[in-house]
Amino acid sequence: MDAQGRGRADDIDPADQWVLNPSTGEYELRLTPSAPQSAVPGPRRATPANAGAGRGRSAAPEREQERETHGVPGQVPPPRRRRGAPEDPPPGRRRSRAPEKKKPKAKKVLLWTGGTMAFVMVAAAAGGYFYLRHLEDNVQTTDVGNAGKSGFSKDEAFNILIIGTDKRTGAGNESYGDAGSVGHADTTILLHVSKDRTNATALSIPRDLIVDVPDCPTVQEDGSEEIIPGTQGVRFNTSLGQDERDPGCTMRTVKEVTGISPDHFMMADFNAVKTLTTAVGGVEVCVEKAVNDKDSKLKLPAGKSTVEGEQALAFVRTRHSFGNQGDLDRIKVQQQFLSSLMRKMASSDTLTNPTKLLKLAEAATKALTVDTGLGKVSTLKDVALELKKVPTKNITFMTVPVIDNPAETVRATVVVGPTAPEVFDAINNDVSFTAVKQQKAKEAAAVAARLKGTKSAASEVRVQILNGGAPAGSAQETLSYLQNDEGVTKSENAGNASAELAKTTLEYAPDQADQARRLAAIMGLSGSAMKPGESVTNSQGLPTMTLTLGKDFKGAGVSLTAPAKAPTVEGQSTADKVQCAS
Repeated sequence: MDAQGRGRADDIDPADQWVLNPSTGEYELRLTPSAPQSAVPGPRRATPANAGAGRGRSAAPEREQERETHGVPGQVPPPRRRRGAPEDPPPGRRRSRAPEKKKPKAKKVLLWTGGTMAFVMVAAAAGGYFYLRHLEDNVQTTDVGNAGKSGFSKDEAFNILIIGTDKRTGAGNESYGDAGSVGHADTTILLHVSKDRTNATALSIPRDLIVDVPDCPTVQEDGSEEIIPGTQGVRFNTSLGQDERDPGCTMRTVKEVTGISPDHFMMADFNAVKTLTTAVGGVEVCVEKAVNDKDSKLKLPAGKSTVEGEQALAFVRTRHSFGNQGDLDRIKVQQQFLSSLMRKMASSDTLTNPTKLLKLAEAATKALTVDTGLGKVSTLKDVALELKKVPTKNITFMTVPVIDNPAETVRATVVVGPTAPEVFDAINNDVSFTAVKQQKAKEAAAVAARLKGTKSAASEVRVQILNGGAPAGSAQETLSYLQNDEGVTKSENAGNASAELAKTTLEYAPDQADQARRLAAIMGLSGSAMKPGESVTNSQGLPTMTLTLGKDFKGAGVSLTAPAKAPTVEGQSTADKVQCAS
């Protein structure tokens, strides 16, 4: 913030307006709303050296201030002051004016994160850019160690774990959650955003899914690390809060269950739903039949209604108004709620309304806890700018495919279903669940062409193997497989890569293309995994290719070719469709 004390929300002048520049897609600060200008340009009056520094201010607001000072709006002031005339009064705090009705034409904006309590976080990220330090102080952070990434990359696909806890802090929350809850993972959505930003997938994880919670290294307040022992065959929601487990433990549990590594997390409790829905002016919901739930106190007529605050929380929390009154039916209702929220954010004037943006930014940043990798508002702004590229029609909501727990007589929990691995594999390989244009035809043809042509004999393939994010021991496992099972005797284990990769790659020089095609056939690599580049020197001083095993590595001999098409999941929907809860 500048030196004039604009770091606090109550210090912000109502006349200070952040507006969207349609040419750049960025917000710019306009200190006074534009007023109609005279057709005759007047001379500029000298301003202090630091006036408007860093604000990108044009001359128009300065001329407007001159007109206000002379008390005649729209009149051009004389070119110079007469001798002996009194000095102009020093500029003071500008008066607030009603914003103009005509707004700049804004680009289509979609700000999405997903999660019952955390969706509007992205709008807050854009809003948070307005007064950085203030909002940065609002956001709470948790150090999850190596469970997540330390930063955010604009050039990669990314996964954010959205967690809504059942903590009952705050007035009016006595009707929800378990009494005395430490804050379990009550609502959890894994949001995957594609590398090319054409699509996103929001995968809901049932709270009653039976899972194995792994050992969880947890960073203590003094900076030390304590390992919380894992446990087997428990409900997923106990991966948070139980035995002092932190969100990093929930992230590790998600990876254990799905094989998908969350990069970051966002977490909020009950109060967030109330404050965020109020900040956006309510969310439209639809129910097929009238609802009168005595437990949650939700009362709605059949058809469409707008809910906010306490009523919005009751809508996403009720278990007795829809379907079979179970958690899986409540998940569907929450997904419909989020879709409606996204449509409103994409179509309303929220992002061109400075007052609403400030309220939204305040509410969202105060409501959330994030990992330290997302703790800076500048990083949240980067996330927001990437998320806004995803169109609502290509945001797919779905739930982990499950079946009833066969170990139970009374059905209370579920286990991962037989079709779930296909879903996890598609997300891990960045495959869209909607029909999107993945690549231009020429680019796709060029990638596919890398696999076409002659192949060297396996005995002529020279390659070094690096572990770039695969499980420990994967490089040695692959070396043994190549040498003993496939006859690639000129291979060696080169240890760990300098950085982790989401996907396995094979880099080779142009004169090694024949070798690369042979190794790709053995490993089941796709054309996109092959990276024409340079060779390196192996331990014998000979040129060699580099195979770097990424997080997608599933074991020696297991094909790494991504599925061409994602499976269809029962109950999946997209964010652009209006649905009514039943």
